[in-house]
Amino acid sequence: MTQTMTADPVTLELFKNALFSIADEMAVTICRTTYSGVLRDNMDFSTAFTDANGKLVAQGLTIPLHLGSIPTALEAVLTHFEGDIRPGDMFIMNDPFEGGMHLPDVFIFKPIFIEGERLAIAATISHQADMGGRVPGSNASDSTEIYQEGLRIPPIKLYSEGELNTTMWRLIEKNVRIPVQVFGDMRAQMSACSIAEHQFGELVERFGVDATRFYMQEVINHTERLTRAAVRKLPDGEYAFEDWIDDDGIDRDQPIRLNCRIVKEGDSIKVDWTGSSAQVKGAINCTLSFTKAVSYAAIRSVLDFDIPCNEGLFRAIEVTAPPGTVTNMLLPGACAARGLTGFRMGDCAFGALAMMLKDEVGAASDGGNTGISIGGYDKSRQPFIFVDFACGSWGGRPWSDGVQGNSNMFANMASQSVELIESQNPLQILRYELIADRAGAGKYRGGAPYRRDYRFTEEEAVLQVRSDRRRFRPYGLYGGRPGQPSQNVMNPDNGAQPLDSKLTMTLRRGDVFRHELAGGGGWGDPLERDPGQVLADVRNEYVSVDGARRDYGVVIDDSNWSVDLAATGKLRKTRFEARSSDSLPVVAWEDE
Repeated sequence: MTQTMTADPVTLELFKNALFSIADEMAVTICRTTYSGVLRDNMDFSTAFTDANGKLVAQGLTIPLHLGSIPTALEAVLTHFEGDIRPGDMFIMNDPFEGGMHLPDVFIFKPIFIEGERLAIAATISHQADMGGRVPGSNASDSTEIYQEGLRIPPIKLYSEGELNTTMWRLIEKNVRIPVQVFGDMRAQMSACSIAEHQFGELVERFGVDATRFYMQEVINHTERLTRAAVRKLPDGEYAFEDWIDDDGIDRDQPIRLNCRIVKEGDSIKVDWTGSSAQVKGAINCTLSFTKAVSYAAIRSVLDFDIPCNEGLFRAIEVTAPPGTVTNMLLPGACAARGLTGFRMGDCAFGALAMMLKDEVGAASDGGNTGISIGGYDKSRQPFIFVDFACGSWGGRPWSDGVQGNSNMFANMASQSVELIESQNPLQILRYELIADRAGAGKYRGGAPYRRDYRFTEEEAVLQVRSDRRRFRPYGLYGGRPGQPSQNVMNPDNGAQPLDSKLTMTLRRGDVFRHELAGGGGWGDPLERDPGQVLADVRNEYVSVDGARRDYGVVIDDSNWSVDLAATGKLRKTRFEARSSDSLPVVAWEDE
């Protein structure tokens, strides 16, 4: 019957919206029922809905870099259990070498059967606050092989025809430091899958089995048509960009190259990461699934806004990365901190897209997000683990300043509230503030970064940090200046000990750890910035009076908070004339 159906546009739109609403309801369920701050507040989780064969049909409004990876993880499950998938089954996995990304990201899948036929699969992925391993939080950047990083779960049945796999449940319990929290978070994922199953059943009652099966495929096919039509409007050609990660936390003098080549021809586009550095010792290696997710998200960002994100989008985008590189690791590569590389790949892909679309793509962000975990035991030997992800400064854009205090677009994460952090962890937040003169100057400046000071109040803990953009600053575009680098400092008001960008160390009672994000890169010549905008930045404390003169050639009279137009005109004229060339660099990583 489905072979003779013809898609009705109104029915298709109603069906699509209903299906996407289910995926969003799954996300709301996790947010409301989960235990840990990294899920409830950071919202480091994702939900999706696939067809019976694991092809992504709908996604919840969550993290782009998870969702492009779900098909790869689900493919591993379906391949392993082919012929052995029944009603009431539920699957769990996190193994990066069998479809996962890194061990804290745990996938839970529930096949949905209607009248004995598998019609769909509910998919969830959540960053667990701990999965065992040598460092609390299972997120250390200085691990050198996967075996140090925690409990590795291949595709396994967590439930078999409705019966819990108690052996697997106990195995998880004995390998994580905070089983109550981890199990609470996993139950939130399972609840989301059950919500999806119930609501999908109602959808089938409304549309019928045959129409449901047909329109799930039509949602994908329609997305492919929209994607190819949007890609066709982009200019044909080859566009390349390279960027550098400071180091892997092990070989600290060895920068790591990212190389992105985008080839656009007709209605398809290729993203090739050949030329990126070989796989590294430190735990910042990426799986191919994560590299695909980054690439999909970058290309999606320059297409029409109303294109759904599902298998149809993926069909028009081919992603390649050589095995054994930092973009496609091989066993026994470590990958706990792979998010660092993934976000930096996003900036690199945007660099290539900026060569294609000068007036549509902004400069570099703060580098993605910084991962911070603090874990240990209190005086009664009860474990605690705090996991936080910090990001918040976009690059300047061809039409506007970079966003500040907002999540990186590849993350779509929220910030944990100070009150909840302090009430649930042995920590005090002493500072949480934007920093002046750290954004890259430009006609449109980068987003101002923020700093956060964490004061530790227990006896002892392990601090783990993965950050970057210390040596290779966020690039500016078309005359824009790079953002200022990130910083890690121990006890900033009492000795101020500078720390490496990637570290694992012991915290003691009273220690204060400060992290400062890198500033977003600027876009366009800073001497072309409207002096009135510079004055507004000074009054908002994004730029200092000295910074206005130094970076923008704008003289501010702080006695009455006005621009000295005569002095500004003279200063800018002098700087224009002093330039050795009329041309400005397309990309700027550091001040010339």
